[in-house]
Amino acid sequence: MSNHDPGTADPLSVHGVVPPTVTAFHEDESVDYETTAAHARFVVDGGAHGVFPLGTNGEFPLLTADEQRGVVEAVVEEIDGEVPVIAGVGAPSTHETVQHATHAERVGVDGLVVVTPYYYPVDHDAALQHYRRVAEATDLPIYIYHIPSKTGNSIARSTLDELAKIDGIAGLKDSSKDVPWLAQSIDAHPELTFLSGSDSLLFPGLEIGCSGMVSAVANVFPELVVDLYEAYDAGEEDRARELQSRVYDVRDALKTGGAYMSGVKTALRLRGFDAGPLRSPLRLKDEASTAALEAELEALDLL
Repeated sequence: MSNHDPGTADPLSVHGVVPPTVTAFHEDESVDYETTAAHARFVVDGGAHGVFPLGTNGEFPLLTADEQRGVVEAVVEEIDGEVPVIAGVGAPSTHETVQHATHAERVGVDGLVVVTPYYYPVDHDAALQHYRRVAEATDLPIYIYHIPSKTGNSIARSTLDELAKIDGIAGLKDSSKDVPWLAQSIDAHPELTFLSGSDSLLFPGLEIGCSGMVSAVANVFPELVVDLYEAYDAGEEDRARELQSRVYDVRDALKTGGAYMSGVKTALRLRGFDAGPLRSPLRLKDEASTAALEAELEALDLL
C-alpha cells in the first residue's frame, strides 16, 4: 500500500490534483456561468483528477445563494461524470449549508466540501451539531474544509476524532498549514481522505500521507501540479521535490503586488484564459504588477 491512499470511508477515493476552480465574471461583475464551466473544462483537460467549485478561489463568500447554485449546475453539466465534482456548500449557518447541500445533491455533484462555519466562533459541540445535520440531510460524501486563517475557527484533533465518527464524513481538506496537526490527523484517521490545501505543502502533504491536493496554482498551470503528483505517485520523489520548488516560484510570482487570488485570474488571462474580473472589493492586478507577474512567469518558461 502506498503512503497516500484515499481514506477507506471515502466512496469517491478522491486523490491527485483537485483545483479550486474560479468563478468567472462579466465586466459588470455578474456571474459568467459559461466561462466558469469552461474553466473547469480547462483544468480537466490539463489532467486534473477532480474539480472543486466554490472554494476560496471561487470567491464563494462574495456570491449569493442563487449564484452559488448556478455555478454548481454549470460545472456539473460541463464535467458530467468525467472526474468527481466536489462542490463547496459551506455557509456561516447550518440552515443555509443544508440548503446548499441538498441542492448540490439534487443537481448531481459527487461530493460536498463543507467549510467550518465562519464569522462567529464555533466550539466542539457546535461543530459536531453542524456536520451531523449536514450529513443527515444528504447521502453524499462530505469533505470538511479546515481553513482557520479565513474562518476564525480551527478544529481541535479531539473534535476531528468525533467528527470522523459521523456517517458520511469522508475526508478533510486542510489549509491550516499546521503540518504537525495534519500529520497526526492523518495517522489517527486512515478511514478519511486528506487533501493538502496549500501550494506551499503539495509535496510535503504527499510525504505525510495526503492522497491529493487542492491547488490554486493548478487553476492556472494544471499540467505542472499534475506532473508533481504523478512523479510522486511513480516513486520519483526527487523530481516531485524539484516540481514543488517550481511551484514555490509560481506561488511567489502570483503574490507579486498583492492578493494571491488576483494573481490566479491575472495569470489565467496571461495564459489566454479570460475569466473576467474578481468581484469587488477583490480586483485584478494593476498594470505594473501584471507586467511583473508576466516577466516572472516568462522567466519560468510558463508563458
